[in-house]
Amino acid sequence: MLRYSRLAVMRVCVSLAMFSTLATPAFAHAHLKQSTPGAGTTVTAGPSQLRLSFTEGVAIAFTGVTVTMDDGMVIKPSAVALAPTDPTTVIVTFGSALTPGHYKVVWHALSDDSHKTHGHYGFTVKP
Repeated sequence: MLRYSRLAVMRVCVSLAMFSTLATPAFAHAHLKQSTPGAGTTVTAGPSQLRLSFTEGVAIAFTGVTVTMDDGMVIKPSAVALAPTDPTTVIVTFGSALTPGHYKVVWHALSDDSHKTHGHYGFTVKP
């Protein structure tokens, strides 16, 4: 039967604890946690902007949003920027309110810690 000293067991435990602490940030990513209009919702008035809130700050220079209608028409925003006081929220502004129809929002983001994420959702503007 093998016998281990308490010191050897303690060293292994400390090493594992240090490794798990160092590895934790590698699993952090900027995931979409909320959007306005919300995913799958129907709104009665066309919004003139979208708000995408992420679980952590994003690098706006490497973050993008594409908005298309069902017919494939791309809606070009007039601006895509971070909220002035919140580096986790991207504001997509349009020149005018969106017209009735179904919209698909495709996004990609680079978090402040350099992890890439992407996703999509849809919403409808009621006539």
